[in-house]
Parts: sequence; C-alpha cells; structure tokens
Amino acid sequence: MKLALVAFEGDAMCFVHVLLNALDMDDKGHDVAVIIEGAATKLIVDLADPAKPFAKLFADLKERGLVKAVCKACAAKMGALDAAKDQGLPIVGDMNGHPALEPWLADGYQIITF
Repeated sequence: MKLALVAFEGDAMCFVHVLLNALDMDDKGHDVAVIIEGAATKLIVDLADPAKPFAKLFADLKERGLVKAVCKACAAKMGALDAAKDQGLPIVGDMNGHPALEPWLADGYQIITF
C-alpha cells in the first residue's frame, strides 16, 4: 500500500500520531511518504533537539528517509526553513510555494491528513 501522511497541525500531540503511524506502516512494509505542511513545519525546529519529547521518533523517521516534503512557504512563514535545510529535509514548493498533492495521487498514493 502507498500512503502519504500529510501533517498540517502544529500541535506536537497531533504530530506524534503522524510519526507513530508512519513508522508502524513502514515497519509493516508499506510505502510511506510524510509531507510536513502548515503549522506542523514549526515542529521541525524543536524536534531536532534530542531532549525534546518525540525527538527520537522524528530522528527515526528522518533516518528511514520517510520525510518526502517540507512545505517551503509554510516553513519560511513559521521560521523553520533554515532548520529544515540544516536537517537535510526535502524542501518542496512546486505549487505556489507549497507541495502539490496531485503527483502523489497520480503515483497511486492514498492521502491521509493530520
């Protein structure tokens, strides 16, 4: 199964469900893509700090290469663009500064939003 998990909410308690589900689905052999959009981009800054809650999960997500897109426009607006670049995350802005979802649909992904 091909799944694109799109995180919009900037609340860490919501974002942790993206992390947990992405890792679980990857463990079970699914093709998983995490797209970080909207207010969720601000979490990139905090989750780079190993002392922060959920930082280990985020590090695991990054190590597995599951983060496929960070919204360029939203990361800039939320002050997280430099942190995303520093972490080597893919910055995408192919749709007026935001990642387009249509290519994921065209490639057979189911889109789940958080």
